[in-house]
Amino acid sequence: MNKNIITTPIKDEAVEALGIGDIFYLSGYLITARDDVHHRLIRQGKKLPLDLKRQAIFHAGPIMQEIKGEPGKYRVISIGPTTSMRMEKYEKDFIPRTGVKIIIGKGGMGSDTAEACRENKVIHAVFPGGCAVLAANCVAEVEAVEWLDLGMPEAMWVMRVEEFGPLIVSIDTRGNNLFENNKVLFNQRKDTVVADICQHVDYLD
Repeated sequence: MNKNIITTPIKDEAVEALGIGDIFYLSGYLITARDDVHHRLIRQGKKLPLDLKRQAIFHAGPIMQEIKGEPGKYRVISIGPTTSMRMEKYEKDFIPRTGVKIIIGKGGMGSDTAEACRENKVIHAVFPGGCAVLAANCVAEVEAVEWLDLGMPEAMWVMRVEEFGPLIVSIDTRGNNLFENNKVLFNQRKDTVVADICQHVDYLD
């Protein structure tokens, strides 16, 4: 089975071809941008030090190690995803302002992000939790870091990656939301199961 590999800069047709639940891999550039980066842009109105147009961002707070004898050069020790819902209050504005095409994190995002994905041909994808070292192994080089004054986890790390993944589409360019759809399905199944259990179990009032 061939891997679906998307490369940066990301074309509209590459993300439009994906639906929720699809798996793909990313090659090219991946830039970390989580809470403080979103806050600086949206709430404080500061200009980003990088152009994110047609790029991919990662909701992540990596552990980096400076390379001995090479000041300012780093390697990735671990880079696990941050819970994306923390950025829900910013993402609807962040997407059109930056032109980002792929957002990667952990867990789902809400209706505002789904609307922005639909309006701007963007996808949100999840990287499996607990695989931070695997993610680090997909990083070929850390090329730069911006806003390091925010601290290591919140800075913008510019990484060149090779087949970074697996990545699972959770919101597609049509605004379909895998996690929200699953919530409805799970609740329907839960209600049926609970009703069946209650026919066979008694309890004290």
